[in-house]
Order: sequence, then C-alpha cells, then structure tokens
Amino acid sequence: MKLSSQSIQPNQPIDTRFAFGKMDKQSNIALSSNINPHFSWTDAPAGTKSFVMVCVDTDVPSKADDVNQLDREVPADLPRVEFYHWALIDIPADATEIKEGEHSKTVTPKGKGGPSAPNDLRHAINNFTDWFASDPDMKGDYFGYDGPCPPFNDSLIHHYHFTLYALDVEKLPLEGNFTCADVVKAMANHILASDTITGTYTLNPRLAAE
Repeated sequence: MKLSSQSIQPNQPIDTRFAFGKMDKQSNIALSSNINPHFSWTDAPAGTKSFVMVCVDTDVPSKADDVNQLDREVPADLPRVEFYHWALIDIPADATEIKEGEHSKTVTPKGKGGPSAPNDLRHAINNFTDWFASDPDMKGDYFGYDGPCPPFNDSLIHHYHFTLYALDVEKLPLEGNFTCADVVKAMANHILASDTITGTYTLNPRLAAE
C-alpha cells in the first residue's frame, strides 16, 4: 500500500496552513489555519474492509516544566512521549482519498464536535483535550484533526507521522466518545498493511533559521 499527499512532502517541513500554531514575533505563538492535509492511497491489500488515519507527534516533552518559557529551551535529552493529533476511523474500503480541508479548516477554541465526521466516518478525541484541560478559554473535547503546535522553545524539531492503516474490519468496535489511543489499541489485531508520511515542524526561531 502506498500513501501519498499533495499537502505534505516526506521528511520536509509542514506548511503553517496545516498547523494549529505558527510563529509570532509578539506572542511567540499565534493560531494558524489548522487545515487538515490531503492524502491519497493505492494498492490496498486484498481483504481490506476499512482504513484508519492516525497522526502522532513522537517528540513531545515528557515534562512541561520548561515548555514555552522565554528564558530557556526544552532540553534535547529530555525523554519524549507521543501526542496524538488525529484519528479518523471507518473509512470505507473503496475510498482512496482524504481531501484537504475536508475535516478541519480552522482552530476551534473549546474543541470540535464528534465523534461523527463527514461521510459517516468517525473522529477520535485528540490530545489537545488534555493539553487545554486547565485553560478556561480553550478547554473542551477536541475531536478530529488539530495540527502541529510544538513548544516555541523546544530544542528539537518535532516529527509528525501520518499513518494510513488498512484493516480487516468494516468498523472498529468503539462506542460513544473515544480517544486516539483507544483507536490504536482497538485496531492492533486487525491491521493488514500501513504506510506513513512524516513531516516536521518547529516554532523555535533558532531552529527555523538553521
């Protein structure tokens, strides 16, 4: 199976229009366009009954002590954890494309609705829900796609892995609201094939200039 994108080039910086946050000289971070990228695929294996799209950042600081502080950077040797930005499930077996902007076109403070998504698909809750849990202006359930927004002082460039999975089931056995981590666990024994496109993103002016 081959995954392609008109929006993201493999191992290249992700354009700000697909990001949740962008650089800002006054405030360091400003809200960006938050448009979901385009993806298409070919050569799904025999027996494919549905697809799942997952986006995860694998470079998120495991501790928030130094995050977004003006007087220091998040150290490169700090252990890193996963942060899920998107999980779209129950994509039918005859589908071959996710259109740019089909599932997100803006940042929505206090979250986006779900799990229902266009064309009878379903969205999981992403990790922005946890990140904004203590922010009264932003807290809520963030369903669907929300793009990159790494700390502006992180010493590492972040990597965003967009993976399409071909599954042997038409629908994952998930009811009500569910998280991206729930999706990963539920599909673990149903994966026939997968392919990944990885893009990079930073809000650290020092790294962007290198």
